[in-house]
Amino acid sequence: MMLLGAMATAPQARADDRGFLALFDFSPQEQYAQPEEQQLARQVPLTTRELVADPTRARAGTITVVTAERALYLSLPGGQAYRYRVGVGRPGFTWHGLRHIGRKEAWPEWRPPGAMLKRRPDLPHYMTGGVDNPLGARAMYLYDGDNDSGFRIHGSNEPDTIGQAVSSGCIRMLNADVTDLYNRVKIGATVNVL
Repeated sequence: MMLLGAMATAPQARADDRGFLALFDFSPQEQYAQPEEQQLARQVPLTTRELVADPTRARAGTITVVTAERALYLSLPGGQAYRYRVGVGRPGFTWHGLRHIGRKEAWPEWRPPGAMLKRRPDLPHYMTGGVDNPLGARAMYLYDGDNDSGFRIHGSNEPDTIGQAVSSGCIRMLNADVTDLYNRVKIGATVNVL
């Protein structure tokens, strides 16, 4: 009984206790109020990014996806590149060619294309951005000239698919990796999918 009385008359939480106490006050509606770093940290491993000698020898700022390796390279000055592990298109959904980043979105909304909805009528027709959205934390929209190709480099709410061939042609990355890439590349950057 004394313990209960002590709890009832406990002093107000100190300012430095608020972070710890917030762990016990969390509600699903506050999910998007969390700092972005906490949302991105839901995935393990947090990043696959490595600094490597650039095997593509592409111009700095170029993104090269090597489908067979399930790797994406961002070419840097001086013959270096960042290599990220990625998920790629499953058999029948792979593609090759040059595109460019025509648009970038943070926490993008998702509207599955009609062909995908025919294959998967169980999918929603629309999802707002957030941690449960299949496009993840960031999306870079790949264009062919002035036209959206329908392909994306995007995050994923399924981190176990990274390194796999399971998508409908998009390039999937861990959310921390796609956020890093998003912050490094500009609209207009060349994307070469091999």
